[in-house]
Amino acid sequence: MNSAISILKHLRIPFSFLLMPVFLFALAISGNLSETRIILVFIILHVLIYPASNAYNSYFDKDKGSIGLLRKPPPVSIGLYYTSIIFDFLGIALAWIISMEFAVLVFIYGLASKAYSHPGIRLKKRPWAGWFVAGFFQGLFTFFMTYVGINDFSLEISLSWKVIFPGLLTSLFLWGSYPMTQVYQHEEDSERGDKTLSIVLGIKGTFIFTLIVFLLATLSFEYYFITYHSKEIAVAFLLFMLPTVLFFMIWFFRVNRNEEKANFSWTMGLNFLSAICLNAFFIYFFLKSSHLLQLNM
Repeated sequence: MNSAISILKHLRIPFSFLLMPVFLFALAISGNLSETRIILVFIILHVLIYPASNAYNSYFDKDKGSIGLLRKPPPVSIGLYYTSIIFDFLGIALAWIISMEFAVLVFIYGLASKAYSHPGIRLKKRPWAGWFVAGFFQGLFTFFMTYVGINDFSLEISLSWKVIFPGLLTSLFLWGSYPMTQVYQHEEDSERGDKTLSIVLGIKGTFIFTLIVFLLATLSFEYYFITYHSKEIAVAFLLFMLPTVLFFMIWFFRVNRNEEKANFSWTMGLNFLSAICLNAFFIYFFLKSSHLLQLNM
């Protein structure tokens, strides 16, 4: 019973909420919607594939300190490893129902996510490579994968600039925010021999790096929304993101006075607030896009 509870905790299914904006963004620009495909893709990614990656990486990391959503992670067992493999298999099998292309993309994503913690590769030891791979696969690759899963389009259409450009924006956003998810784990990562980008940048350097890349990402999003959608959407994006920016600046101010404030609680607070704001915005964007599409029909 305790082992089952431990496995469930390490799956960290609620953590998928933090990764949902990419799915919602891809959904918002989709033009060939099917309720069945939308539901299937959502379940495959957020209930099976993401939790499988969480479990797999937890098994090899064997964290004793706080990790995403788990202030005190329970000990891991071989059952956690097998659970991650089963979840991956179920996710790929369901993806095959949608299409072979989508299943292959899901399989590749699973391999990339495992490379982060697998002892034979362990991208956590390679600060810039780990940062790039995480941002690329959780951003552009996931965006493209979601678009292929939701839409019954050819790969040629899915590889068009109208899909790749917003996908790149998600990677840019993640490349800015990803080091912030590591800022409270310096001590444990260093003890284990890992060298994350946040360790390289330092605590204050991580905040400055995130601030610069986030500013670049925001300007890029504004360009995208104004060019391909409307000024109304561009303004809405800024308004929806305002609470996250204010939280970040308050936290940065407190960390400048006391670096101990770069802790688990503040990090999870920023992650969840950012996810709430982004999810809310992309739902709004989806509803606006759907309304405009109906008006043009």
